[in-house]
Amino acid sequence: MKTIGFIGIGVMGSAMVKNLLKAGFEVYVYTRTKSKADDVVAAGAKWCSSVDECAEGKDAVITIVGFPDDVNQVYFGDENSNGIIKSADKGTYIIDMTTTKPSQAVQIYEAAQEYGLNALDAPVSGGDLGAINGTLTIMVGGKEEDFDACKEMFKAMGTSVIYQGKAGSGQHTKAANQIAIAGALAGTCEAIAYLEAYGLNPGTALESIKNGSASSWQMVNNGAKILDDNMSPGFYVKHFIKDLKIASNHAADLNLDLPMLNTVLKMYLELEGVENLGTQALIYKWKKEN
Repeated sequence: MKTIGFIGIGVMGSAMVKNLLKAGFEVYVYTRTKSKADDVVAAGAKWCSSVDECAEGKDAVITIVGFPDDVNQVYFGDENSNGIIKSADKGTYIIDMTTTKPSQAVQIYEAAQEYGLNALDAPVSGGDLGAINGTLTIMVGGKEEDFDACKEMFKAMGTSVIYQGKAGSGQHTKAANQIAIAGALAGTCEAIAYLEAYGLNPGTALESIKNGSASSWQMVNNGAKILDDNMSPGFYVKHFIKDLKIASNHAADLNLDLPMLNTVLKMYLELEGVENLGTQALIYKWKKEN
């Protein structure tokens, strides 16, 4: 596998493309706003003028876009595009790394089968730092033989690359990941709010807490950002809300009660003007109240 079409050059996609280039892959890129691709083109990627061009003649096509509607558009097309499914050559591996609905991953997989394509759903975790450092966690659903064929490519972007099962399994695993993050991040915010309410130095207190059993990635990384009043997005609130809604809706399909998930989702929805901030902006719930 040598040539890769990569669609979606945002916070995550840009760093992922650079790591694929470093690993020796020939990468072709497309994103709706061409200027967002300037950095990766300067690093050696080749610009394509459309989704269709980016998909044609490639060994694999990777997508990491914003929302389910965006995923639907790039795979199934619109008035300006045929979409990946109709444009990619038979035998191409098409890999959606967006966090989206498991049912949508199954839909793409079934359409891919009809057109002789090999589809995988492979959402990631690790944020911008994981993308930059090539240490993403990648959760993969689809046929295991297709996963095996793409493993070298995945390992250029991540250090934890695990096959989860049939189509949609990667997305279900990512939903569970986002549920766990919601709890860890809310716990970190509540701990900081409690410390501040009692007049303690939260930075000093967290030095103790993060070296014990209560530590988490959210506490170490987003906790530090909160203390610095740094709300820059390693992962956007608007995307996290989308992810939590997906998890909540799929839980409701099985009448599964997940009160922590739904409470954190409600807290985000009640905040105003934070959509383009990092997920650590959840702390504003307590700053707003006080």
